[in-house]
Amino acid sequence: MIIPPSFLPLLQCPLSHQPLVSQENGLWSTDGQHSYPINDAAIPLFAEQFCSPEARQQQAHYDRIAKEYLNNLDYPHTQEYMNYLDEAFLQVTQPATLGQVAEICCGSGEAIRLLGHRMEQAVGVDISVSMLEVARQKFPQPHFLFIQGDATQLPLQTGQFDSVFMLGGIHHVNQRSQLFAEIFRILKPGGQFYWREPVSDFFLWRWLRAIIYRVSPTLDSDTERPLLYSETVTPLKQAGLSLKVWQTYGFVGYCLLMNSDVLIFNRFFRFLPGIRPLTRMMTKVDDLTVKIPGLTGSGLIVIGMAEKPR
Repeated sequence: MIIPPSFLPLLQCPLSHQPLVSQENGLWSTDGQHSYPINDAAIPLFAEQFCSPEARQQQAHYDRIAKEYLNNLDYPHTQEYMNYLDEAFLQVTQPATLGQVAEICCGSGEAIRLLGHRMEQAVGVDISVSMLEVARQKFPQPHFLFIQGDATQLPLQTGQFDSVFMLGGIHHVNQRSQLFAEIFRILKPGGQFYWREPVSDFFLWRWLRAIIYRVSPTLDSDTERPLLYSETVTPLKQAGLSLKVWQTYGFVGYCLLMNSDVLIFNRFFRFLPGIRPLTRMMTKVDDLTVKIPGLTGSGLIVIGMAEKPR
């Protein structure tokens, strides 16, 4: 399979950092030393041979739980709470011209789902081929490309992207200094990095997650770690990125309604009459709660944006 020529300037060999050329049997570095196959779903496989042990563990984990993970997103209460979080995220991105976009740890393409109509071109990168194949089916348009790659050694060219998104991906990467350095590298000057991630600065969520991450088969305690403000801002600054937005969302309502993958009883909420309006009410309660003095910053989810200086 041949990759559309317009995407080749956005890609590079993760081993040699050289540009790539497209041939019938895959992608090749321009020196001819490294090749990468393209599978039947038109996904270039950059991480089949070159991948960190941590990323390989995440690949096996998400290939195993992909179907269950996606099923959990279809529950009515999950959808309603996600609509609230989506609106909050869109408010942060609203003024921006997105241009050339990279979605890192893209899964099934969450940022593309929300903002694809504002993207000139987008490359989704993930370690899980199963998730990428779902994304390819959902977004077959020719200006979207999905590739397998390691988030800490991105197969993306330097300084080619106006916007980078991570929706639920940072907490899967323990090598965050290297991740943020890669994001800085691929961004154009003035480019922006947006994220939405679990955060555990509030002591109650930190304690609960310490238990849940150990007992849930859908979570991997060895490679997943929710964000902390202090652990995030320092490596962002060290990478050269300037933090512009850090706002938390979700409280008890999120804890009860958005964890069907780890709280089995949560799945039965879909049978409750009126669960959608109840969920919408809970989003309003949560929204007010995290604005109470002393509870600001206590949410379970953080939406943030950092910028690469011009």
